[in-house]
Amino acid sequence: MKNTLLLCLLIIGGLHLQAQHSVPTDYFSNPLDIPLILSGSFGELRSNHFHSGLDIKTQQKEGLPIYAPADGYVSRIKVAHYGYGKALYIQHPNGYSTVYAHLQKYAGAIEQYVKENQYNKESFEVELFPEASRLTVNKGDIIGYTGNSGSSGGPHLHFEIRDGASRPMNPMLFGIDIPDTKKPLINSVMAYPISDDAHVNKSQNPIKLRLMLQKDGSYKAEKITAHGKIGFGVSAYDQQDGASNKNGVYKITTHYNGTESFKVLFEKFSFDETRYLNRFIDYYYWMNNKSRVQKLFREANNPLSVITYENDNGFIVVEDGFSSNYTIEVTDFKGNVINITVPIEGTNEEILEPKTVTKTDDFIYANQATSISKGKFSVYIPANSLYEDTFLNIQAQGDTLLLHEDVIPIHKNITITVDASNYDPKDLDRLYVGRLNYRGDPYYNTTTRKGDKLSAYTRTFGSYVLVADTTAPLVKALNFDDGKWISKNETLRFKITDDLSGISSYRATVNGKFILLEYDYKKDVLTYDFDDGVITDTENNLKLIVIDNVGNSTTFEATFFRK
Repeated sequence: MKNTLLLCLLIIGGLHLQAQHSVPTDYFSNPLDIPLILSGSFGELRSNHFHSGLDIKTQQKEGLPIYAPADGYVSRIKVAHYGYGKALYIQHPNGYSTVYAHLQKYAGAIEQYVKENQYNKESFEVELFPEASRLTVNKGDIIGYTGNSGSSGGPHLHFEIRDGASRPMNPMLFGIDIPDTKKPLINSVMAYPISDDAHVNKSQNPIKLRLMLQKDGSYKAEKITAHGKIGFGVSAYDQQDGASNKNGVYKITTHYNGTESFKVLFEKFSFDETRYLNRFIDYYYWMNNKSRVQKLFREANNPLSVITYENDNGFIVVEDGFSSNYTIEVTDFKGNVINITVPIEGTNEEILEPKTVTKTDDFIYANQATSISKGKFSVYIPANSLYEDTFLNIQAQGDTLLLHEDVIPIHKNITITVDASNYDPKDLDRLYVGRLNYRGDPYYNTTTRKGDKLSAYTRTFGSYVLVADTTAPLVKALNFDDGKWISKNETLRFKITDDLSGISSYRATVNGKFILLEYDYKKDVLTYDFDDGVITDTENNLKLIVIDNVGNSTTFEATFFRK
């Protein structure tokens, strides 16, 4: 009896485990009724994160209908100026959820619900969590329309499928079919000496390998000489049919003398780990060459789950007098493969190029918190903000701080504090800490003040400066004039700009009633849609207040007439 019970429990547990790992391939339909062509793939390497969905091209147009791929209910709505812009989240009965971003607008009852809440909160930016019974959808219902809102570089639909723990998964696993008959493409292969005695081609620094295209379409690297523990990296991308975009690959597998060494698989990850992309890539090479090399080994402080197999963390040890082969196999989701072979001759020879280390006065231990003072600046680096111990070049001159250079990734926010006691107290609220771009212009960093000290967080090395902004934003009406009739207008549109700290907030009223303005920061344009039905009078007195990030404000007033 006990054995039978145990057998039943094992069978049930096995079935449960199998159910946990099975992915329904015929549950979700396509969210768009057009051929699916990608401008971005799942797991693609982006700035500070892995791409969490598919970017589906919308034929360079906005306003295409988006269809619910399965039954469910709207569980979350977020409208923001940046990031996902207008985003929609649908929870499905099978435990998965789908996400739609950069929308132009929502559809039907969803749009009405959003507008009601925006007017109630008197804010364009809202985050809403409707009750499960409030906004239900059936498979095939129109839920919204494609757009270019938020931090989008052009019209497209960002589409995600997430598991029950809100981890994004590759939508192609669920049967979302993207035609792809092209092999991945290879940019470069790098070799990295790791151990103190290691070298490649007589160098202890990273080496870019020379690749030769073979008749069968594979690549073979020029033979390298090496010794000690070394690792490799590859820069590769994929192109699906109908698109020239350099999208991410699906799988990378390496072998050393025929034995599997390392595997990266882009099927699922957690948002908590996505910033570790900066540890996974060769960040220094990326910042200097604008090509992301994926390191095919796991270093300390790299917990990424997309690494699904590793033998000795993906490193290989080359011994003197032995010849060997290292192979890299890059695969897309459709199984198109490109192979790279690296012949290695084990030779412990004289090192002609020792490891390059620039020593400075400030050496940072990654696992320890560090405070550094330079001039009127102080820098606080929390423990584990950096991935490894390193020297930093930190210097201050007047109101400018040189905080190393952006060739080392920062994982956690570090704090920059500046003593502004030499400024007139009445000017302190107009100061901010800005990061200088390549043109020498200061980007606004969110800055707080306590007494005569100003502080800002950052996760980017570079030059920072204390900036005074005493200039108010500029406001200009784009499609109407003061005192004129505009009965045929569908919208009110304004151009708003601020040259230094940037736009923080805005608010408009007509005849004392709040009107909702949508902000397109990419075009510096505010838009009111008369379809909102708020403006019903013939004579209308408009008042628009725009405030920048340090509190300078501009009030724009005008009168218009409308039947």
